Amino acid sequence: MTASFQDDLIALRRRLHQVPEIGLDLPQTQAIVLEELAGLGLEITTGAAVSSVVAVLRGTSDDRTGRVVLLRGDMDALPVVETSGEPFAATGDAMHACGHDLHTAGLVGAARLLSERRTELGGDVLFMFQPGEEGWDGAGAMLEEGVLDAAGRRADAAYGLHVFANMLPLGMISSRPGPLMAASSGLYVTVRGSGGHGSRPHAAVDPIVVAAEIVTALQTAVTRQFDLFDPVVITVGTFHAGTRRNIIPETATLEATVRTLSEAQLIAVERASVRLCEQIAAAHGCRAEVRFEREYPETVNDADATAFALGVAAELFGPERVHQLANPVMGSEDFSRVLAEVPGCYLFVGACPGDPDTSPGNHAPGARFDDSVLGDCARLLAELAVRDLNAG
Repeated sequence: MTASFQDDLIALRRRLHQVPEIGLDLPQTQAIVLEELAGLGLEITTGAAVSSVVAVLRGTSDDRTGRVVLLRGDMDALPVVETSGEPFAATGDAMHACGHDLHTAGLVGAARLLSERRTELGGDVLFMFQPGEEGWDGAGAMLEEGVLDAAGRRADAAYGLHVFANMLPLGMISSRPGPLMAASSGLYVTVRGSGGHGSRPHAAVDPIVVAAEIVTALQTAVTRQFDLFDPVVITVGTFHAGTRRNIIPETATLEATVRTLSEAQLIAVERASVRLCEQIAAAHGCRAEVRFEREYPETVNDADATAFALGVAAELFGPERVHQLANPVMGSEDFSRVLAEVPGCYLFVGACPGDPDTSPGNHAPGARFDDSVLGDCARLLAELAVRDLNAG
């Protein structure tokens, strides 16, 4: 891998960083990816309902009976105003605060490396450039559009990676067999009371204090109703009520993200959270409209694929840079949908430019990612594909 290759990937990542797009419609990002893949000899299609890019690199199996390996990179940004101080920082109301610009550039790099090694491939490589990971279920949309069969036959294995702005030292590669990341669900609550004048709360039914009690009670429920060895996380991310300080409003709304690692705990937290919200509201003379929505399932790595992937990483970069996680993390990923259909492995890569214990993390407005890891990301994805296709 040459210095110019690394420099090209860094330039690409910084170009993507300056045009962050949110959700399932990423026209600028899609156009850049298509431009970067041009001339590599790939069979390229774009999504019908979403701005995805799917590219197939044919190997040496003329009858198309060899394995198919899927490599995935997500492309969307977040509604975060950037404060990182980077000279290439985004200037609008969106930011690549989760490193998806690195994922996209790294997957482009893997496509370039593999196109040069086409004669080494005993099967085909399927590149999945995905929009809408951040709560939009872009993976689900791409599955509906047939991404797993884009090579003309079902993918046999799938690999992807995620960079971290903290948590891991720079260049560290980590994963674990079995559950890696949590399932994600959403809790949506509207508390309906009776409005009135702020000076006469006894003549109204204040939904704000009731909703505030619900927020606190949800946190108490986590520590008192669920086994800490099968963890649950409930975080209230939005709370909206009122128009002026002297008006008691009719309604207060809140939204929470819920993370779980088992189906049993997911069922239990759904029942408990809905019951808690409804009954607290009723106790104060209010009514709570509660909706619990399941989003992404747990991200579960195949044990054999994980041992293989970590072994390849250790051979490429040295065992000192490879670490097997003892426990899952409570973040969520819609790559879980791919791994539910195809055995594979999702890996974490440390891209922290400073101290992992003090640096801003993913989703923070000050998050910074050291893009010197891009060459290693591309090389790891490419090598996983080569070795997987030739293992048989």
